[in-house]
Amino acid sequence: MSPTLQLVLDLVGTFVFALNGALTAVRTARLDIVGVVTLGMITALGGGILRDLVIGAVPPATFDDWRYLAVATAGGLIAFALPRGLDRLNLPINLLDAAGLSLFAVTGASKALDFGLGAGQAIILGAVTGVGGGTVRDVLIGRIPAVLHSGLYAIPALIGAAVTVAASRLDMYGLAAAAVAATACFAVRLLGIVFALDAPRPPQSRPSG
Repeated sequence: MSPTLQLVLDLVGTFVFALNGALTAVRTARLDIVGVVTLGMITALGGGILRDLVIGAVPPATFDDWRYLAVATAGGLIAFALPRGLDRLNLPINLLDAAGLSLFAVTGASKALDFGLGAGQAIILGAVTGVGGGTVRDVLIGRIPAVLHSGLYAIPALIGAAVTVAASRLDMYGLAAAAVAATACFAVRLLGIVFALDAPRPPQSRPSG
């Protein structure tokens, strides 16, 4: 992937995840502007920081390029300024989350490949990029991270990352392939939201006696 395309996708993903994270914070916790913007930034940047630390891209892009922090801050401030009727925003919040998940799964896997990691590692790090920030956010506001229980959350990220890796291995990776990978992730996540689909769960134990 060209550096310009990588940056554009990263910044778009950063914005939508910051907006999503901050909206989630406003809806579920009574926080002031600092808390809302901070949680938006954590949601947007946490996964990328984890990825960069693992692959040795230090300092992480978040701290090496001011645009990441600026875009994440803007997303958090916009969410804070929105009207408080957030109960009506469940669908938009979920759509933003799915969009951010899709973009970060693609860019995370692509960056891991650029640093010479293998296919399996790139797929895992693509998923980590997508779910890492939201996981940290959920822990901070005292709820079980969505990746551990929400229907089809980690699986779409793995699918998007896998499509990215496959396209790269076939020397077909570019804007079109990135769009296909992100769309695949988004579509599967959207199916999980609309039809309340869950990943397989262990069978319920039968009561004794």
